Amino acid sequence: MLSDILPNPGITAGHFREKGTAALEQDFLKKAKENLRIAQMSFEHQCHNACANRAYYACFQAAIAALVSRRAGRGKFDHKWVQAEFSRKLIKRQKIYPARLRSYLLEMQIIRNRADYEKISEDIQFPIDIVAFWIAQ
Repeated sequence: MLSDILPNPGITAGHFREKGTAALEQDFLKKAKENLRIAQMSFEHQCHNACANRAYYACFQAAIAALVSRRAGRGKFDHKWVQAEFSRKLIKRQKIYPARLRSYLLEMQIIRNRADYEKISEDIQFPIDIVAFWIAQ
């Protein structure tokens, strides 16, 4: 079902109690890895717009998994919240991830938005190695 693989901005703290933190983390990590595979295939076939979309979601879902694993995911998982909390809690406060990741989610979202909503572009070059780095973390 399509709704099973798309991020759900309506997930709240109640889902942690229902499903369990470890299971929720694994769900988002699985989604992230799946999106990374699709991004890689899109990149290999020079489908750069699709690659930008799936690569962003791979990193977005990996960030959610990281927040959940540190019990920092107590709000809705909308894009702005995840970007802010990942940077604030896991980079600035706890220093779990390198500072260079601070702006990556926003930059990747900008590229994704350009790929999704602007004229089809052949010049979108998405650094797939950065996405793989996110997932590996």
